[in-house]
Amino acid sequence: MKIFISADIEGCAGVALNTETHKSEAVYAPFAKQMTREVLKACEAAHAMGADEIVVKDGHGDASNIDPLQMPEYVTLIRGKSGHPYNMMWGIDESFDGVMFVGYHAPAGNPDFAISHTSTGNSLYIELNGKRMSEFMLNTYTAASHGVPVLFVSGDEAICKLAGEMVPGIQTAVTKRGTGNATYCEPVPVVLQRIEEGVKRAMQADFAKLRVQLPEKFVYQPTFKDWKRAYQMSFYPGMEQVDDFTIRLTTSRWMDVVTAHCFVVY
Repeated sequence: MKIFISADIEGCAGVALNTETHKSEAVYAPFAKQMTREVLKACEAAHAMGADEIVVKDGHGDASNIDPLQMPEYVTLIRGKSGHPYNMMWGIDESFDGVMFVGYHAPAGNPDFAISHTSTGNSLYIELNGKRMSEFMLNTYTAASHGVPVLFVSGDEAICKLAGEMVPGIQTAVTKRGTGNATYCEPVPVVLQRIEEGVKRAMQADFAKLRVQLPEKFVYQPTFKDWKRAYQMSFYPGMEQVDDFTIRLTTSRWMDVVTAHCFVVY
């Protein structure tokens, strides 16, 4: 069985401040180690349940956060950024049986996690077909475009709840919950145990029931914090300006959405 894991850092145990996610900051190193631990735990649990090939995409920042020296022989780690619009999902294709997300977080505009965002901090929020778009939503649709189901997600309470709404039956592992600018962090042993148990349950699920159908039409609508950026990005091919802060792309092709997102919010 072949599993794809996309990993981020903001949803990992203990992370509560932006500085803790930036490699240039002194406080970053312990949280990169925790990201590695959580990914490794997910890999070990999936392998124990029959996954003989696992590909992990480091999806945070410059994509060099996970320690490659800690990965077991059945794991291929993709580090760095290819430049492809798939970004955090680079490497996914039809050969995979399932996808798992580790360290994911609430989307831009969600008040239930202090450092909620979608891909960058440039947007106030992004809507896709009228719903707030998270990285989970973005990457789940990318998996779906290849016919691959999403089985598991770990991260803050808000993203786990949203994941359950989008993919009924998905297994989740809550790492923290937020109120305003505060974060209630679960202990590391508890988080690791939840990841292990959640992944094992996910590997026993009926994968076919977790497949997401792509909508026939996509309305991608970022609302920026800066009106000047909204004006500039309104010139992206196919975009229209909705108001001073918002632009919109309407398309029937998922690749149009991920490509536009890659260019206008980064």
